[in-house]
Amino acid sequence: MAIIVNLDVMLAKRKMSSMELAEKVGITTTNLSILKTGKAKAIRLTTLDALCKALDCQPGDLLEYQPD
Repeated sequence: MAIIVNLDVMLAKRKMSSMELAEKVGITTTNLSILKTGKAKAIRLTTLDALCKALDCQPGDLLEYQPD
C-alpha cells in the first residue's frame, strides 16, 4: 500500500508506550498494533483526531504517501 503509518516514530518522539496511547485514544492495543503495522484498511476520522490530540501532532505526521 502507498500509505505509510508513522505511529512508531511519533511514539518514540513523545516517549510514549503503545499501551499508554491506546488508553488515551480509547482503542484496544490490538487495533493500535494493526494501525502501526500498516495492516489497517481504513481509519476513522475520530480515531485520527484522537491520535493527533494524544500525540500533539498533525495528521501528516502520522500518515505519509509513498508511490508504489
